[in-house]
Amino acid sequence: MGELMKGKRGLVMGVANDRSIAWGIARALADEGAGLAFTYQGEAFGKRVEPLAQSLGSDFLMDVDVLDDESLDRAFRQIETRWGGLDFLIHAIAYSDKTELTGRFINTTRDNFKNSLTISCYSLIDLARRAQPLMKDGGSIITLTYAGSNRVTPFYNVMGVAKAALESSVRYLANDLGPEGIRVNAISPGPMKTLAGAAIGGARKTYRHTEANAPLRANATLEAIGGTAVWLCSDWGACTTGEIVLVDGGYHVLGMPQSENL
Repeated sequence: MGELMKGKRGLVMGVANDRSIAWGIARALADEGAGLAFTYQGEAFGKRVEPLAQSLGSDFLMDVDVLDDESLDRAFRQIETRWGGLDFLIHAIAYSDKTELTGRFINTTRDNFKNSLTISCYSLIDLARRAQPLMKDGGSIITLTYAGSNRVTPFYNVMGVAKAALESSVRYLANDLGPEGIRVNAISPGPMKTLAGAAIGGARKTYRHTEANAPLRANATLEAIGGTAVWLCSDWGACTTGEIVLVDGGYHVLGMPQSENL
């Protein structure tokens, strides 16, 4: 165990199972000495998250729905009562009706558009506002995005728009919260084999394509993403805010596939 995060405590939102990006981040933070609280939504996810949290020595779990103000208020009251403050927040929350992640973007429905933007983007703003008063000595807020925010990716559809809004929110929040010493950044991995990623049409082909063409000839690992989060949450990330940090094997630098794959 390292000590980069010794004495720091944070909330991790969005762990679904042991393949979740949020789990990779939580594990890396715990390995560096951080104390962790976890949220889950509903009993089924709670049963999955509890043993994972326990494996990192955490018994601090809360049932939270980001569409329910009462559950959010209750969670942050619990954090204040138990810890008195907060050093970091990991926001790994996104949603879209998976039936709209297989067809054409033009067929996005109004209801799914509003729901996707509310859960995937507005929740970060809402959570940052609640976390701010608990970050009395500054802190770090991290969210997760994807390159489909600024480049068309097959079937990513409304999630691309939601991530574009999320990335813009990161910059505005970084400016708002900077005077309080609170840093706001996003990590942008390439395609990942996660529960959320599997909902996107053609996910397996996308994963194989980026792995075959990225300069490193590899997709991101949970360990690499977790390490990036540790840097951003630790004192070593003290002067980094408003950034979209790409952890994608270098895929973002390409203008076309590698010659052998043309």
